[in-house]
Amino acid sequence: MTLLDIPTRTSTVEHALNEARSRIQVTPEELAEARRRRDALAAALKREFGGRTYVNGSIAHGDALNPLTDVDLGIVIPDPDGLYGPGLRGPGALQERAADAIRRELKDEYPKLRVEHLNRRRSILVQFGDPVTPGQADFTADVITAIDNRTGAGLYIPNYRTWDCSHPERHTEMVKEANAVSRSTFARGTRLMKHWNRKHDRPICSWNIKALALGCITGPVTMTDYISTWLNHAIQQLSIGETPDPAGVAGAIKINEKFTRLQVVAAFRQAKADFDLALQYEREGYPILALNQLAIFFGDEAVMPKPDQDEVKRVSRERWREKNPSLLPAPAATASTSAYGDRLPVRSWAC
Repeated sequence: MTLLDIPTRTSTVEHALNEARSRIQVTPEELAEARRRRDALAAALKREFGGRTYVNGSIAHGDALNPLTDVDLGIVIPDPDGLYGPGLRGPGALQERAADAIRRELKDEYPKLRVEHLNRRRSILVQFGDPVTPGQADFTADVITAIDNRTGAGLYIPNYRTWDCSHPERHTEMVKEANAVSRSTFARGTRLMKHWNRKHDRPICSWNIKALALGCITGPVTMTDYISTWLNHAIQQLSIGETPDPAGVAGAIKINEKFTRLQVVAAFRQAKADFDLALQYEREGYPILALNQLAIFFGDEAVMPKPDQDEVKRVSRERWREKNPSLLPAPAATASTSAYGDRLPVRSWAC
């Protein structure tokens, strides 16, 4: 289904998903301040190295979540003499120069600024000591010191004392293209799945969510269809293997090391079952059960609140009676079973 096919009367599930999406959006003021700090970092790095900067991550991709806690930036450092790269000099000296430049340029505005570059795998960590979102502990930036790949596509980015090949500039281009083609529903649906991910132990990283979406979201979609399509594609892809790099330059995208790939697939299968049940309730004409099931799916009442549970129990009993007219009276509904009517959810990370 595309946006052109959406009926005039928005479904209960679709309306609830759009309400949830609005609750996790970052405010324009927070985005503006984050971009201002990113621009200040970029200016400091360009004064130190020349070269070009690139943006990456959720702010650049248009799918930042509330609360806003970090920003991503890269500097592609000129290397006219070919001193750096695999088998040559590592990134350490460049990272030290970048860290010093950031301290020098930003310390006056941010007295609590801390910049860490030693013993980090890829990025320089910038801690501003000053949050962008009120109530948060801090706001940080991950800064990558990269060099051009002279023999192929993409960049070389740090991997401790050596380098890995990646193509973050192309990644951002691909996401922006997907946002344009989908009329921004790519970013909106991604935001919902990122929120689901962080409320379920983060089985995969945010970039993996977007990389999977690049493989299945190719036009305007409803939020309902985004989630259904994404879950189906994620289950199919991760059942085969890890997600390939969409730019075809880096290696496959790793899942959270706490879990096996099959455990992650099991989690997505459970998520699909939960979401499909919400759609089933809506088709059957039980919108309150659909909303309750969506709350179970997200696991965050601040974003997807549960409806009145007494009413959920009442409607659940009514549904049971309609489906089992010869088995009266209906069993007493409980908080744990009412949304499911005649079945209990199976929640397990086991394979």
